Amino acid sequence: MEEINLKEFWDYYKRYLKIVIAVVFLFALFSFGYSKFWKKPMYSTSTTILLVKGDDNGTNNDTINQSDITLNQKLVSTYTQIIKSRLVVNQVIDYLKLDYSYSQLSKRISVQSIDDTEVLKVTVTDKDPEMAAVIANRLASVFDKEVTEIYNINNVSILDEAIVIESPSNIHTIKDLIIAGLVGFVLSSGIIFVIFYFDDILRDTDSIEKELDLPILAKVFKDKQKVELVVAEKPNAAATESIRNLRTNLQFSSVDEVMKTILVTSSVPSDGKSFISANLAISFAQTGKKVLIVDCDLRKGRQHKIFGVSGHMGLSNLLIGEVDSYTNYITKTGIENLYLMPRGTFPPNPSELLNSKKNSNLINLLKRKFDIVILDSAPLTGLSDSLILSSLVDKVLIVSSVNHTPKTELTNAKKALENVGANVAGIVVNNVVGRRGSYGGYYYYYGYSDKPSRKVKEKTEQ
Repeated sequence: MEEINLKEFWDYYKRYLKIVIAVVFLFALFSFGYSKFWKKPMYSTSTTILLVKGDDNGTNNDTINQSDITLNQKLVSTYTQIIKSRLVVNQVIDYLKLDYSYSQLSKRISVQSIDDTEVLKVTVTDKDPEMAAVIANRLASVFDKEVTEIYNINNVSILDEAIVIESPSNIHTIKDLIIAGLVGFVLSSGIIFVIFYFDDILRDTDSIEKELDLPILAKVFKDKQKVELVVAEKPNAAATESIRNLRTNLQFSSVDEVMKTILVTSSVPSDGKSFISANLAISFAQTGKKVLIVDCDLRKGRQHKIFGVSGHMGLSNLLIGEVDSYTNYITKTGIENLYLMPRGTFPPNPSELLNSKKNSNLINLLKRKFDIVILDSAPLTGLSDSLILSSLVDKVLIVSSVNHTPKTELTNAKKALENVGANVAGIVVNNVVGRRGSYGGYYYYYGYSDKPSRKVKEKTEQ
């Protein structure tokens, strides 16, 4: 059985806490409504019977010996059956002219001995509290008469007659509310636990590093305003600082080797690889390096939309022509030192174009013309595009997203890249939610925020 991380489960559970509260409330509301409007009130009352020393053929003997006690105790179970017998119950029905059959009334009668004594407690339940008391007392009377006739002894004495009970015995509103609430809580929590146990979605960023045996190069915090070019537009945001950390960690991972080309991919769509590619490129450009983004996602590439440029002419158009004319397909962005080659026209054969000799020559050519070339490629699941490109670059980044990426797909992506000999630098965890006191809260504590400072804002406006 897989070990359960309680902290991880609690974080997961909190996402559904409102649902749990709603379920508990609905169960309690249903219980209240059922008790108040649907459940018929029933009233229970009891009479107690004591088995005493009987008259031995009319001879009075006031001394009670052990044999008398033993006899009466043995008769307790027998008398219990006599009380609920047809002989006794039918007499009660006939005498009181009840609209009950024997089976109906016998179900409303319970008999028990009190703590292994010679005292029997006869309880009758009925919708009419007065009738319940009448039936109980009549049962005791008929039982006394029949025992005398059957055993020819008089050893039955009624201790307490049944009285009329005003409160229903089957309606306990507060108790029912508590039980219903607990049932709702346990049921909803159990369902959440089962979903959590079998859910394969990435949640715990700490465990994924150990599971995949790959370093997490950066945890990119979620930007509430969903600004695409966050590094350029919000230089003091937590997400921007995360991207800078990614850039620094990449540089440290390549101290003894040249790193000019970086492939950014993901295991599944919508992990945020294009967002990471664009902002990582901006971060490198801000250090004075000449940077080019190549949109290699020839199926759904969107870098041209992120930077607000035309995407009709780009990589796909270049690969069906002469790669030496690459400058005609590169667009200058509004950010200093940063250039973009859009995806171009949607081709019918993306994998063939990327696997062509022309594409290999193009990447080698771009490496000589730019300091850093970042390739934004298609997701790995079901596609070979990124696997093809991975052998042509210096480093590969795998982008994942909290509460979105399946861990199985992430593992498969890592294995697929390793099988083709790709140099995987590590994982980027996207959309991490910062909490007070956590790593994300650090930036706010020291004055970082999502809003640019006054000086930055003035400089931007100029």
